[in-house]
Amino acid sequence: MTDELRDQLPDDLNAVDHVGAYDFPDNSRRRIPGVMYAVLAALCVAVWTIADGNDSPNVNKGLLFAAILLAVMSIITITSGWRMTINESEALVVATRSAGFAVGHASAQQVWRGIRSKPTWRIFCYSTEDPPLQQALVLIDAVNGRVVECLVEKNPEAEMPSTVTSER
Repeated sequence: MTDELRDQLPDDLNAVDHVGAYDFPDNSRRRIPGVMYAVLAALCVAVWTIADGNDSPNVNKGLLFAAILLAVMSIITITSGWRMTINESEALVVATRSAGFAVGHASAQQVWRGIRSKPTWRIFCYSTEDPPLQQALVLIDAVNGRVVECLVEKNPEAEMPSTVTSER
């Protein structure tokens, strides 16, 4: 059978087939399922409250337990839906200023830190020399643009002597 179902990324998350500048999706989208969890929790409480006096065999305290779990998940999901105000281009500019050297190659990666999953840009950059003499790792808060951490060091690969060997 050639028509098998396969998992695939939504178009807005698929950076491979995208041509041009790619915008990371905003974490505030997490609030949507959080609201859905809250509505389901309220429905569970309503059904449990209505059916509680009827001695229904289908509605028991398990429904109330599900409502409590959904409410907790709703709170966690809504509070971790941070709105990002710094995109990767702005984060690269901040990292270049923080590194203290002229930056050549650099890469940006979005990561999350803490219990509430605060979005953070992890920028790894090299100096402009060939080979680069310095490298830096800069963590930038994607919500407020604050530099969380900046580690600068000599590039260990630049210190190693390069030996070229050829076999004949």
